[in-house]
Amino acid sequence: MENFLYQAMIYLAAAVIAVPISARLGLGSVLGYLAAGIVVGPVLGLVGAETEELQHVAEFGVVMMLFLIGLELEPRVLWNMRDRLIGLGGLQILVSTLALMTAALAAGHPWNVSLAVGLTLSLSSTAIVLQTLSEKGLMKTNGGRSTFSVLLTQDIAVIPILAFLPLLAMQEARHFNVDGSIDRGLEHSPSAAEHSLSLVEGLPGWAVTLVTLAAIAFVILAGVYLTRPLFRFVHATHLREMYTALALVIVVGISFLMTLVGLSPALGAFLAGVVLASSEFRHELESDLEPFKGLLLGLFFITVGAGINFTAFFEEPLDLIGLALLVIVAKGAILYVVGRAFQLKGRDRWLFTLGLAQAGEFGFILLAFSTQQNVIPQDLAEKLLLIIALTMLITPLLFIIYDMLSRNIRDSVPEHVADKIDEQGPVIIAGIGRFGQIVNRLVRAYGFKTIVLDNDMETIQLMRRFGVKGFLGDPTRPELLKAAGIDKAHVLVAAMNDPENITKLVSYARRVRPDLHIIARACHRSHVYDLYQAGANDIVRETFDSSLRAGRYVLENIGLSEYEAAGAEKTFYAHDRKTIRDLAQLWKPGVPASENPEYIARAQELEKELETALLALADADPPKET
Repeated sequence: MENFLYQAMIYLAAAVIAVPISARLGLGSVLGYLAAGIVVGPVLGLVGAETEELQHVAEFGVVMMLFLIGLELEPRVLWNMRDRLIGLGGLQILVSTLALMTAALAAGHPWNVSLAVGLTLSLSSTAIVLQTLSEKGLMKTNGGRSTFSVLLTQDIAVIPILAFLPLLAMQEARHFNVDGSIDRGLEHSPSAAEHSLSLVEGLPGWAVTLVTLAAIAFVILAGVYLTRPLFRFVHATHLREMYTALALVIVVGISFLMTLVGLSPALGAFLAGVVLASSEFRHELESDLEPFKGLLLGLFFITVGAGINFTAFFEEPLDLIGLALLVIVAKGAILYVVGRAFQLKGRDRWLFTLGLAQAGEFGFILLAFSTQQNVIPQDLAEKLLLIIALTMLITPLLFIIYDMLSRNIRDSVPEHVADKIDEQGPVIIAGIGRFGQIVNRLVRAYGFKTIVLDNDMETIQLMRRFGVKGFLGDPTRPELLKAAGIDKAHVLVAAMNDPENITKLVSYARRVRPDLHIIARACHRSHVYDLYQAGANDIVRETFDSSLRAGRYVLENIGLSEYEAAGAEKTFYAHDRKTIRDLAQLWKPGVPASENPEYIARAQELEKELETALLALADADPPKET
């Protein structure tokens, strides 16, 4: 018991320390777990022989992960994405596998081992890439969407790969016995005793097929017809922990059933997840299993790090680093060609190429499974483990290279010729997105003429369908503003989506028209200070008024009258405007507010003033009714 508690403390402490540090450095949680395992294992020697046993337990996290992946993939969504999934993702996996398999064959490995190596290294790091794309705001780009499609295809491909790898095992060929049963060659395996529970052992081939199909059909039918009554039954208990217990029973039970018929537990879990994707209990299952999945996967990656043979690395470090770079270059070249074939251009193609060039965490899972199934020899698996880890460690550098390239690449997107502006009016609205539309509707509804400018063709065409005339062009261009009548306009509304362009427009307009009233949309508090210095008259934070109104509703529903809540809202609004003006004098461009002592001190003073003003308002007598 004492040894178990000691080991648990070591693994948990390593994760708690290493993962936040890795996340802060932008390296992702997977690299943090690997680093934690390396520190407690090869570096400090705090863990030892029990690592391999723990890894078998932690592999259940992979089963949960694939179940949750299945929950995210409704059949309808998969069908809508079929072109990218099958075309872009399928082609990448196929070509990468063949290329890496060829390289392994050239190195002298048997065909079955080479094929397993190609499949293992063809997959990229879902955890690192998706986190980086989200952090850099690249998910909505064409390159980001294409990268996500390939990652999704790879996640799905893990299932058939896990089912296929045992067929490559280095063992005696399977054959039919005299009685028609299948000889799987496992009778003399060291782990044969562990797999004595089987529904297909000794059955004829046709019976094995029937039992396997029956198990899969049971999983599908149970997912459709059994889960809803079970969840309703559990819901009647009003015990939160019972939901978690039921979620675990579903995953563990399906995994056990799959092992009984000789299939991968991950395959059954994924299948069950897809079946339950359209269930009303989908989000309940996700929230219940997510912590278990995260901890078990984290434990799995820690054990992988702890099991890395650094003795082997230091015996041939240059060779291993060279092989890691060779994998990245080979996959990168294939991705570049595939991206070009699917008409990815400019920075999108480079994001697709560099973002997916590494090997991924699924490689660790496939390596562990391959060695367990006697597909890849242990010594080769250790080398591949180091190569995968090195490619993942190089991934942040690949994104840095992408950032450098993207700054110097101008995407060859079709440029629309700006409209000839033949009208002028007292109000110019630059940007007709969700913010500018409301401003435009209100002003026009009251009978005033507006000149609408926007550089997005689709937005302009959409507005024209609703009878709103707009002019296509970049609102920051001086000649366009001059044609729109900035010399005679009374009001300019800067309502674009890009903060830099809003500030640029305000600064130019103030320079050419010192008397023009400028109303600017601010995306955040620091942007407010930029616009204040640029010369905007009225600065509107895009979420401030809606948030303030929501706060008033909160006050009304926790005991304040409508009059009192409205008074608090008005007081807060007036005080915030004063706060912005005061703090704008202390704000320093390029210096975070948290590193500006004068700014912090004044902000604290103003916050106390707000509290005093609200307390005084609460103590004041309400107006008497007449």
